[in-house]
Amino acid sequence: RPTGEGGAKQRGPGVGPEELRPLEEPSVMKGVTSMMRKTKVSKPYGSWPSKLTSEVVTAGALRLGGMQFGVGGRPMWLEGRPQEGGRNVLVADGTDLTPKDMNVRTRVHEYGGGAWKVLPDLGLALFTDFKTQFLYKQSLATTDLTPLTPEVENAELRFADFELDATRNRVICVMEDHRGDGKEPVNSLAAVDLDGGRAEPVTIAAGSDFYASPVLSRDGTKLAYVSWEHPAMPWDITSIFVVELGEDGLPSSEPKLVAGGPGKEEAPQQPQFCPDGRLIYISDEGTGWWNLFELEAEGRGRSICPMPGCEFGGPPWMLGTRTYEVLDDDKILCSYSSADKPTKTLAYLKISTGALEEVPIPYGSFGGVQVAPDGRLGALGGSTTKPVEIAMQNESGDWTAVKKSSSLSLEEDTLSLAQVIKYPSKNGRHSYMFFYPPKNAEFEGPGDGELPPLLVKTHGGPTAATSASFSPMIQYWTSRGFAVADVNYGGSTGYGREYRELLKGAWGIVDVEDAAAAAQYLADQGMVDRNRLAIDGGSAGGYTTLACLAFTDVFTAGCSLYGVASLEALAGDTHKFESRYLDYLVGPYPETKQIYKDRAPIENLEKFSAPLMLFQGLEDKIVPPNQAQMMFDICLEKKIPAALEMFEGEQHGFRKEENIRRCLDGEYNFYSQVFGFEAAGLPEGFVPVNISNLNN
Repeated sequence: RPTGEGGAKQRGPGVGPEELRPLEEPSVMKGVTSMMRKTKVSKPYGSWPSKLTSEVVTAGALRLGGMQFGVGGRPMWLEGRPQEGGRNVLVADGTDLTPKDMNVRTRVHEYGGGAWKVLPDLGLALFTDFKTQFLYKQSLATTDLTPLTPEVENAELRFADFELDATRNRVICVMEDHRGDGKEPVNSLAAVDLDGGRAEPVTIAAGSDFYASPVLSRDGTKLAYVSWEHPAMPWDITSIFVVELGEDGLPSSEPKLVAGGPGKEEAPQQPQFCPDGRLIYISDEGTGWWNLFELEAEGRGRSICPMPGCEFGGPPWMLGTRTYEVLDDDKILCSYSSADKPTKTLAYLKISTGALEEVPIPYGSFGGVQVAPDGRLGALGGSTTKPVEIAMQNESGDWTAVKKSSSLSLEEDTLSLAQVIKYPSKNGRHSYMFFYPPKNAEFEGPGDGELPPLLVKTHGGPTAATSASFSPMIQYWTSRGFAVADVNYGGSTGYGREYRELLKGAWGIVDVEDAAAAAQYLADQGMVDRNRLAIDGGSAGGYTTLACLAFTDVFTAGCSLYGVASLEALAGDTHKFESRYLDYLVGPYPETKQIYKDRAPIENLEKFSAPLMLFQGLEDKIVPPNQAQMMFDICLEKKIPAALEMFEGEQHGFRKEENIRRCLDGEYNFYSQVFGFEAAGLPEGFVPVNISNLNN
């Protein structure tokens, strides 16, 4: 899934199935204690002792959620802290601003995003508190708090994606209203006064199922926004409207459709105005690749810099995402991924000519690029060799880290670098993976022909993508003697609409075929042990994991984290944002009810034979916990080896450090029992996973 609020984690293809290459070679790294080659000890794969314990991997680890510049160019960012139960804290240059009893997170669309915004000209920060969903303003000088929205109980009024309307002393934002008696909440664009009177927000746009990205022209007379309707998702079919505002701030005209629209296979996103009032936006119109467009005076969209094979945007799972910034009437700061390059590019784009000028940045993946008042840039950056960090340019233009997500630093001879593999799948298709071979500074395989076990990872979404950014979770496995394949199966983003739509009506088919083909390809190449092929994934990746175990005989074990087991249950028991997603992925329900049953792992347990591990949060509103319980109960009934662990207080995706560690160590312990190797480096007092029916 996308990380933070600064754009999608996406990479492109471009390497043949016979070709392997590392993404980048590390330079001299902090933590390298010796460049001399050590004599390694032979030990069975999977049982290598590793310094990368779950405690080391997660200790002090933060989820950095993007950055913005405050007063005087002071850097500000969001920290998600697993050691505080996943609480999100707004930080200004190292100083916490968020009170200890608050959590900066919105529940709009449940996935959230766009929960905070800095207003440096007013000396304010805005944020939504997770528990109450009240919108607050906070003084950057005194840290005093003032609630802005009505005192509604049970978090029934939610806010995100803020646009300052300075002339009228208000913000325009996405509002999600759960106060009615309808089956679904009502989404709209609303104006919230900044005076602190807590008045009922004023509706600016309503009637569509969903809204995003409100943006005002510089003179405050026009508002542009994105909307879409069921059953479409925001990467499928969307519309960009422009509406004129009167002096009272209310619409003075009917909204005008300027890009996309119902019935068009287009998903425009991220509108922004130039100072002179021209509209810029991203669209996949024409080529199927998200490129930058300008709305011309005649009302037609013009591709500023046509680049088929490149994506300037990503799937808008979260609100508040921006992958470009309009700097003046003829200059844009933008970022894009390329189908033939594994890393992203940062560049200045000249609107009048379409010329690109690349901006050096020492990160292969990055997002949330911001521009300070003096022109310096800041970003959330990551690479293949070190954890994600908040960084900004100094006066000379060099990039320096101002906050690291982790203090973890690996020696060069321990770090497993991703290798890009384009490999064959079913029906003449090709798919893409990042392959990580086992690597440990002190241990190696026994040299008797034994091959390493493989862990195939399937990303969530499923309309999302994985990248080759440094992941301590992957290094946890490779340092113990596992090979890892992180798969961008058909339907992943970053490869254009045609590849993205491979899952249209085919979820549970194409993703399953591509995940299985990745494992088979590596086994056929003699790179991994064909008898020890494991698969895991969370959310939609958990569904692909379960479906692979049900509908293929490739894998010998699997682990699902808050994964979908019943498609029918998901169709009838999930939140508004995704309530019609399955119409696209599977088919309309109940018209295609039999297809839902045919592709549901829980309906096909007679086809299971491989042991299964299940981890689930008890407060998950996206994949209800009863699905994991039902899956486990039927495994018990069918005598299939299985284990289930539930976590109090966890939702869709685990945020508490102790639970993240338990999942990592628990999955490793699960495979050690199933594959019959000795687990190494489990924490003191570790309670082994209880696998029912293991003897079967």
